[in-house]
Amino acid sequence: MYDVVIIGSGPAGLSAAVYARRAKLRTLVIEKVGYSGGQIVNTSDVDNYLGLQGIDGFEMAMKFRNHAEHFEAEFIDDEVVKIDEKDDKTYDVILKTENIIHTRSVIVATGATHNMLNVPGEAEYTGKGVSYCATCDGAFYRGREVAVGGGGDVALEDALYLSNMAAKVYLIHRRNELRGAKNLQEKVFATDNIEFIKDSVVTSVKGVDGMVSAVGVKNLKTEDMKDIAVAGVFVAIGMKPVSDFVKGFVDMDSFGYIIASEEGITSKEGIFVAGDVRTKNLRQVITAVSDGANAVASLERYLRS
Repeated sequence: MYDVVIIGSGPAGLSAAVYARRAKLRTLVIEKVGYSGGQIVNTSDVDNYLGLQGIDGFEMAMKFRNHAEHFEAEFIDDEVVKIDEKDDKTYDVILKTENIIHTRSVIVATGATHNMLNVPGEAEYTGKGVSYCATCDGAFYRGREVAVGGGGDVALEDALYLSNMAAKVYLIHRRNELRGAKNLQEKVFATDNIEFIKDSVVTSVKGVDGMVSAVGVKNLKTEDMKDIAVAGVFVAIGMKPVSDFVKGFVDMDSFGYIIASEEGITSKEGIFVAGDVRTKNLRQVITAVSDGANAVASLERYLRS
């Protein structure tokens, strides 16, 4: 029997693995995609992680994985489909391969996936001008022109954040009115270097020499098509937490994020959560790593009780 099974091997899961092994807990990490790192593997430069300025996202992921392996955390590649609670307050983690892992506790660190525009060039230029995180990558576009796709709170917050460094921000939304909070809308319309392009969608992402150079935009009312020259495209049309396999098992908010405080304690005793899959305001590598440490601290107290 394991002391803890960690589901997911992004920054939160790998941090949890390091802390769990340093606490001498028998630890298994389950990763469904066959490689570690989560979203950071698609980032060419991580510029805001303390001490590792400018590191390639894939290299950072490998450093995190190697750190966990150094402390002899066990890893398997499989997908968790369900968690069953046993009468003795232990858990069976049921895998897609129909294998069953028995454990005293679980940390869910499965992260969240960004909704994509699903237009030509988006995948090709992800990490090369296409970004899903303004606070992560905005500083790379200081003095340059960028586009933000979306009309909700996150899109408006991203546009305002980027307006502090970018020369121009094009806010592209399919409706003639923004959906975000009124106070955010007022700030957007009061910001000189944000231009609202309404009734429009991004139809393509274009590039030169391997980097984004423009977005194709279509007006849904007039059907006019045009290219807007930009160096960066920030997609802000929502995220989906990877939590379906614990739906109904632990408490979630209306979006599917697992409800927990900084301590990572969920509504189910013995089940903890870390990283982007939990309710939180800031989803960054550094906060995910912190979550992993906090979840293990809470888990240790639980196992001693």
